[in-house]
Amino acid sequence: MITLTLLEAAKLLKLHPVTVAEWAIDGRIPGAKIGRRWVFIEADLLGYVRANYARRALQGDSSEISQCHSTNARTHRTGGSSSRSAIDACRKALGLPTSGKPRSSTTSEKPNCGNRNGSA
Repeated sequence: MITLTLLEAAKLLKLHPVTVAEWAIDGRIPGAKIGRRWVFIEADLLGYVRANYARRALQGDSSEISQCHSTNARTHRTGGSSSRSAIDACRKALGLPTSGKPRSSTTSEKPNCGNRNGSA
């Protein structure tokens, strides 16, 4: 019986190591985490590949599906609007006060350095 590390299993399956670990956690591929390390049995992984031959033939699908491993992929949010007019339209529809013009992030006045009466 030949055992493989996570990197060796990824190389065998031609997948990214993160994908292999995720699939093993989900139970999609056979593997065991012993302590801090993943251990895979080569024959089990080859059996998984062989089982997918029949599944692909039945589905008639020859395209490959790739998975994004970007750190932003899991935290990326969609939807919503940052458009001022869309925000104002929603606030108006809800009967909430709408804001006027967007405020400038810069000021045209001199900063007051703690003097309350404005004299220098």
